[in-house]
Amino acid sequence: EKELLPGFHQFEWQPALKNVSPSCNVGIINGLSGWSSSVDDAPADTITRRFRYDVALVSALKDLEEDIVEGLRESGMEDSACTSGFSVMIKECCDGMGDVSEKHGGGPVVPEKAVRFSFTIMSVSVLADDEVEEVTIFTEPKPNSELSCKPLCLMFVDESDHETLTAVLGPIVAERNAMKESRLILSIGGLPRSFRFHFRGTGYDEKMVREMEGLEASGSTYICTLCDSSRAEASQNMVLHSITRNHDENLERYEIWRTNPFSESVDELRDRVKGVSAKPFMETQPTLDALHCDIGNATEFYKIFQDEIGEVYKRANPSREERRSWRAALDKQLRKKMKLKPVMRMNGNYARRLMTQEAVEVVCELVPSEERREALRELMRLYLQMKPVWRASCPAKECPDLLCRYSFNSQHFADLLSSTFKYRYNGKITNYLHKTLAHVPEIIERDGSIGAWASEGNESANKLFRRFRKMNARQSKA
Repeated sequence: EKELLPGFHQFEWQPALKNVSPSCNVGIINGLSGWSSSVDDAPADTITRRFRYDVALVSALKDLEEDIVEGLRESGMEDSACTSGFSVMIKECCDGMGDVSEKHGGGPVVPEKAVRFSFTIMSVSVLADDEVEEVTIFTEPKPNSELSCKPLCLMFVDESDHETLTAVLGPIVAERNAMKESRLILSIGGLPRSFRFHFRGTGYDEKMVREMEGLEASGSTYICTLCDSSRAEASQNMVLHSITRNHDENLERYEIWRTNPFSESVDELRDRVKGVSAKPFMETQPTLDALHCDIGNATEFYKIFQDEIGEVYKRANPSREERRSWRAALDKQLRKKMKLKPVMRMNGNYARRLMTQEAVEVVCELVPSEERREALRELMRLYLQMKPVWRASCPAKECPDLLCRYSFNSQHFADLLSSTFKYRYNGKITNYLHKTLAHVPEIIERDGSIGAWASEGNESANKLFRRFRKMNARQSKA
């Protein structure tokens, strides 16, 4: 058992990590170690547990030892020539979970929310001494499985409590920054080899990204975490945007926000910094979170379905009662024909069932006009052609033709929204819909995939966390 937990293997860093102890045999530590305890509503020693980041990475690499050696053998590099030049790509995920209260425990008083931070080794590649090209010797086959997603830190913190969250993640950020400057020497396959780590924080949902990068919350006019577009601009020009935001720029903008060098009014200043009004805390890689994208777009379609049942395109602002009756009709129809129970909050499973051609046909039975039915079918058809591109772990392999058609499809989709469904997209558009239409091709060109870098592994490991807390399901409070 000891061998399975971090803290068992010998390793060293060159140069030694700044402010991190050189000892290797560190297991689970108190996440607040080094903080002086304060009088607070929750006893400090129950708030968080974590592994030291470098120790956890070593343990994860040792788990892959056989795969790495095998990979070297397959690319004909298993001889001793390959001891340096390994680089390891790490995906980081962090997600908050609501309601993790003990159902009938008598434990210490802790907040009823938790945040989990974890990482996945996505690939290991090696640059041999005399070569120009890196050779990838290991690629994680299931980047979204909870098995490849190693927990690093568990905290009883509300993800919206920025102060506590940053206090707990502070040491992790410090260790991560120290590791960027240094090389790990670790024995793999009986030889000491040197590894460099590249960290990419892509497994965050939009809320967490905005919090980590100092952006305003997701209802802001600055709709996107990748570009500077405002909501109105994004609804006018749905497709043509490029990724401009990054961590360093956010830090610069925060400085401008803080110092206001041009003595502008609040509105001018906010427009200059494009909604960066807090200090960016942790570097995230601007990407699109595939799981929440699915959920966000399904929510949007669900609303379009209601509006089409009530023929909103013919008339302005219907009353709340009318809206309620359309929603009831939609839910009833979906339950009868698709066995889809209404849900309080859209979830992944519901989204997957709702976003099908079959569901559209069922909804169309309630839509009076034939041309509106055609428009709905077309909308879903385009969406279903776009979706695999940001869901696939490797779109170039799994759906190359859809990848090529993506820009065309998204343009077509946007045209449909801004003409036939103009009543919904007049000056407004949802965050994820904007990203789906505007940013997918560019992200895939840069990273090769969106799906593989999503937060799914961390989300599915949340289930395990609940299981170990003996919470079995999210029981309702009722």
